[in-house]
Amino acid sequence: MSEPAEKLYDNAESLAENARKLAEQAESLANDVVTATQVEQAQSISQVASAATGGVIDPFVFQFAIFVMAIFVGYYVVWSVTPALHTPLMAVTNAISSVIVVGAILAVGIQAAGVTATTLGFIALVLAAVNIFGGFLVTQRMLAMYKKKER
Repeated sequence: MSEPAEKLYDNAESLAENARKLAEQAESLANDVVTATQVEQAQSISQVASAATGGVIDPFVFQFAIFVMAIFVGYYVVWSVTPALHTPLMAVTNAISSVIVVGAILAVGIQAAGVTATTLGFIALVLAAVNIFGGFLVTQRMLAMYKKKER
């Protein structure tokens, strides 16, 4: 390759790398904004509902109601998944639980966090570990259903 072409190739390569880094940063910022926006929306909904009742009902009650409704929606969404999609769904659930395990280990390991954070971190660690283990068992069982039966 000639020297000018080599310089152009290097410049294009560095520009592509910079564009990739900028795209990753933009994606990270977008995820942070979406999460913050969702939290703000839930808080504002609970505050509006509390104001509608004249402040008689605590905003926590409305936030708890939203949480309970999310549990029911999640339950019905997961149980309506077809068996063909169940194994990939479990794989994603295991990946999410592994992130929870990392956060729980950090919560348990930080000495300055206090007893409450350590206890909640330990509980999260145990529950996520059970979820991961159960997910692998279910995934293994689902994959076994697709194997040909030996006679």
